Amino acid sequence: MLIVNDAILPPCASAHGVYLDELLHSPPSRSEMTRAEREQMSLMRAAAHRQCAGCPLLIECLYRAVVEVDVSGFAACTTEHDRQHIRRELGVVVAQPAPASAFGSPRTGAGPVSHEAVLTIRQAYPHDTCQQLANRLGCSTSTVKRHLRRARESQPDQSVSVGRGTPTVDQVLDVFDQLESSRVA
Repeated sequence: MLIVNDAILPPCASAHGVYLDELLHSPPSRSEMTRAEREQMSLMRAAAHRQCAGCPLLIECLYRAVVEVDVSGFAACTTEHDRQHIRRELGVVVAQPAPASAFGSPRTGAGPVSHEAVLTIRQAYPHDTCQQLANRLGCSTSTVKRHLRRARESQPDQSVSVGRGTPTVDQVLDVFDQLESSRVA
């Protein structure tokens, strides 16, 4: 039996070394770089920009990086500074996730599990199943599910806080097109 995977990996997943370079994430000031370093950074950014610009996921990636999640580094043909500019133009404020707190020592099964303990362990182990989280806490799976359901129901979607309403994809693209960096490569 032959299994064919038609999934197209975006360039950031298949050539991740380009996007993880420190120069793209936090470039030094122009005065701190030599001419050769500036040229190298310019070439690296142009290569990343060309690969991003040809990606079939560019529009979705740009929209999510501007409106939904405050990502760091180079994403969707933009730097962090570019995305901040787009957000200012559109009045978008992306809510920062609450910092993870230490979840203390493992439970031994004595006493009830606090709501905060369940949410904290979920944040610490986001890919664990409810059963795995229950094992870590020393409680039942239904207890974990109940606390997670309560957290979902009590909090409306707070991933985005927008001043003028949630922008459309076209609005984000219009501001992106005005950036000088959108014309690179």
